[in-house]
Amino acid sequence: MRLPSLLPALLLLVPFPAALRAAQAPPVRQVTRMLDDLFRSKSSLAEVELVSRTDTQDRRLKLRMWTKGQDRSLIIIDEPERDAGTATLRVGNNLWNYLPKIARTIRVPPSMMLASWMGTDFTNDDLVKDSSYEHDFRFGPGAPSRDPAGWLYTGVARAGVVGRWQKIEWVVDAEGSLPLLARYFDRKGLLARTMSFSRVERMGGRLLPTLMVLKSVDQPGHVMELRYLSARFDIPLSDDTFSLSRLERR
Repeated sequence: MRLPSLLPALLLLVPFPAALRAAQAPPVRQVTRMLDDLFRSKSSLAEVELVSRTDTQDRRLKLRMWTKGQDRSLIIIDEPERDAGTATLRVGNNLWNYLPKIARTIRVPPSMMLASWMGTDFTNDDLVKDSSYEHDFRFGPGAPSRDPAGWLYTGVARAGVVGRWQKIEWVVDAEGSLPLLARYFDRKGLLARTMSFSRVERMGGRLLPTLMVLKSVDQPGHVMELRYLSARFDIPLSDDTFSLSRLERR
């Protein structure tokens, strides 16, 4: 990403942390792979709490999430009781929702990947992570960021990639090993939402930001919090875990 002509002079006025002044920005490929793989590996199982806040209501969900590779995900709602058993399954480019109240499985078309998941501000893509930062976006080299302190990487959607985001800005830590902040810009180039990452803890043998807070710009007052309660990685999971029959058995 080219810096505006005035920016180098401004940078002299506000010092960056010593670690950033002395270091080179981590390679783009290292950062995009980190973003794609941070919460998944060959396989994973996580317990997550999802809190949705608006001006008029608060909603809280507890979920279990399984993944295998880059193209299989299963999400099951455990709480509250009225939503328990509702599930989402992704296998490759196919996505299904299971609704226990009507005992019905509904296929979600690719055009709905960026639609709201369970009436929240998270999208289907946010939860099952269908898109890839490494393959779907073209990132320039990292540039210093002051707020938060780290490295800023700007990714522009590649030609032919269908999606809501024209551009995403990621700020990562000095080593390029953890995300700090993401800014999402819509197809008109307008900032639509931000997501912050905090509360780094060791789970499943790796350091993870266990709290993600999503704030909607085009829907003021809407805030989503996703908290990881536990996570395990590289666990044995059979392919049957990601089957329609398993989806309907909770």
